[in-house]
Amino acid sequence: MGAVDCRRALRRPPSLLLLPPLCLLCLGASGLPDEEAASVQGVRGGSVELACGSPPAPAVVFWSFTPLGSGIPQPVAVASGAEFEVEAGASALGAVSLRNGSLVLGELREAARGHFLCQALHAAAGGRLHTAYSHFSLAVLVPVSKPQVRLSEPSPVEGASVVATCTVREGTEPVAFAWKHRAPRGREEALAGVTEPVLLLDPVRRKHLGWYVCSAHNVVNRLSSDGAFLDVVYGPDKPVITMEPPGLAEEGFWASEEEEVTLSCLAASNPPSHYVWLRGHAQVHAGPAYAITRASRAHAGLYTCLAHNSHLDTRTQTAVQLSIYYAPEGQPSCALLPAPGAVTLVCAWPGGLPAARLQWEGPEGAGPAAPGNVTWSLAATQLPNGSIFTCAGQHPALVRPAFCRSTLWEPPRDPACWTVATSGEQFVTLSCEWAGGEPPALLSWLDGQQQPLGNSSASTAVHLLPARGELAGRAFTCQGTHPLRVPGPRCRLQLEAPQLAVAAARVSVLEGEEAWLRCALLGGTPPARLLWLGPQQQLLEPGDSGFALHPEGSQLHLSILSADPARHRGTYQCVARNAVGNSSGSILLEVLRYPAPPNVTISRLTYGRRRREVQLQWAVAGPGNLTGFLVQRRAEAPGPGAAAWETAAGDIEPESRARRLGGLDPGVLYAFRILALNHRTAGHPSEGKIPADPPFSAYPAVLGAAGTGMVVATVASLLVFQYAARHPETFPRLGPLLAPMEQSHRHRGSAEGPELQAGTGTPPAAPGSDPAQEPAEAPVNVTITVTATP
Repeated sequence: MGAVDCRRALRRPPSLLLLPPLCLLCLGASGLPDEEAASVQGVRGGSVELACGSPPAPAVVFWSFTPLGSGIPQPVAVASGAEFEVEAGASALGAVSLRNGSLVLGELREAARGHFLCQALHAAAGGRLHTAYSHFSLAVLVPVSKPQVRLSEPSPVEGASVVATCTVREGTEPVAFAWKHRAPRGREEALAGVTEPVLLLDPVRRKHLGWYVCSAHNVVNRLSSDGAFLDVVYGPDKPVITMEPPGLAEEGFWASEEEEVTLSCLAASNPPSHYVWLRGHAQVHAGPAYAITRASRAHAGLYTCLAHNSHLDTRTQTAVQLSIYYAPEGQPSCALLPAPGAVTLVCAWPGGLPAARLQWEGPEGAGPAAPGNVTWSLAATQLPNGSIFTCAGQHPALVRPAFCRSTLWEPPRDPACWTVATSGEQFVTLSCEWAGGEPPALLSWLDGQQQPLGNSSASTAVHLLPARGELAGRAFTCQGTHPLRVPGPRCRLQLEAPQLAVAAARVSVLEGEEAWLRCALLGGTPPARLLWLGPQQQLLEPGDSGFALHPEGSQLHLSILSADPARHRGTYQCVARNAVGNSSGSILLEVLRYPAPPNVTISRLTYGRRRREVQLQWAVAGPGNLTGFLVQRRAEAPGPGAAAWETAAGDIEPESRARRLGGLDPGVLYAFRILALNHRTAGHPSEGKIPADPPFSAYPAVLGAAGTGMVVATVASLLVFQYAARHPETFPRLGPLLAPMEQSHRHRGSAEGPELQAGTGTPPAAPGSDPAQEPAEAPVNVTITVTATP
């Protein structure tokens, strides 16, 4: 075929069956082909574009493919101008298409690995065809698949051997590997120097526990596996016990009383250990933490934590001593003790666990320190009055230290001495006091020869002497000593028998008046006691009837209430008594009677109404003082012997001359008499008299009877007239006179229609009815009784 024919054939659309032979024929028209070779790489699933020659665009392009290991080319696609055809079997290479003569392979597959040949026909000058060849060697690269890690033993025991293998299903060689490890509570770390797909852990340790990730990469990509967890079983190790809040002691832990304490136990173990707490040999809790909400001294003791790994069935334990610290009660106590020419400071704070640390501090700086009790001795001449010393107590159970202070100061004033007798005056007590000061002053008693009586004591000195008469006139001295007072002051007292004085030797009062006997104590050491003795030498007490004692300082007065000559007249003694002697004074009390009042006679004595009261009148005979009257009565018995007189009325004013007396029994016959009174002196009683009946008066009875009769007659007349009006046949003469009244009454009754209709009135008789036929009413009987009472 000539060149002209080839050009004509190429202008027509070729078919896939005719193009290969046509191209082969046309190739021969241009002579030797131009060969071009190139090496191309593509990734599976990607796309590759193979350019066929260089511009200008060829008239006809034919692509063929020769697989690796095969020498037979296979047609792929042919294009003429803008039209192209793809061989049906070319889909095994991927998505094949042509673009401007270039072969585009999309969704590249591994079957496309091999040699591609492009034959391009170009129209040359002079109508000749030029054939160009492009040869490509295509390598298809495969990405690595996601690696997978497999462990030879996912839960090995610590010390065993474990192999971790990383595998990839596919990927173009060479494939490189890398390993990473991440602990449960740590960061991910690369395992340096490990590039093989196999990781050997021999022996496996607890530090190897965690997730292992393998990454694989080639020239195409890099992928990492999911984490594979290596669970190393180990433990339990020896438990470690801690405490919150922390408190370390020599033998373990300590906690303050009333404090909330938590003991925690931790033993390294996988799986985690089970914990049991023991106090002594008794279980107190199960769990890693044992909480004591309010620590007390009963919680002190040896605590043991037992750790158990249930997977390995292994056990370990640790014991710790818990001490409950408690501060001493109260505050430190400071004291200054006197010594000859010196002062001893003592600070004590007993109790507590452990003992509190005490330290003195004074004006010149810190002093000694000791637990529980500390003593500091200083020369008194070096210390001014008012020096302050502080003792600080520190204890672990206290947030702040506790303090006590002592101030060295001189007691004010001088010692005071006094003496008293004991109960029963068996002993005389010598007392001396010099209050204040720090340290307190020392006091001691000395006798008249300046010999000490007993031992010295602080602030107060007391000495007992047997009570006896020869102590009167003896002197005693109380000597005081203090480090800041030189020489020491003293006080002196002398024992003396008591002395007294009475206001008057004789006292006179009228009967019934109040008598006062006065007595004053003039002296005595020890203090004396005043008392009064009655006329019969009886001791008068505050509760005795008729007597009253009135103490006023050193005086004791006796008052006799309502003096009576029979009981109160006589000699009274005021007695002063102490442990070394006594004295007394006498007072004669005279009780004078009032003059007798005048005599009284009854002038009138009559019964009242119904004999339940009497009217008494009397008269006074002769001069004399009187303050009232007394009326007496008695029942007169018919037989021999009379009843005793009893008071019927008292407290009658002296101006009165009459009195009405009630409350009598009408069936009893009484006798009355009257007496005049002058204070407590009663006059001669009057002659007893029996009341007389009052004179009779009928006038009131007659008037009462007449009035009652008139009322009864009026009522009877009205009843007769009413009956005659209702029954005229019974009284023919009165009927016509009373008929108009009855008719008027009926007329008023008919006007009250509602009442008659209601049935409350009497209905009128029907016209033409016979009154004789009406039933007759029963007769009315009236009885009138009149009783006249005088």
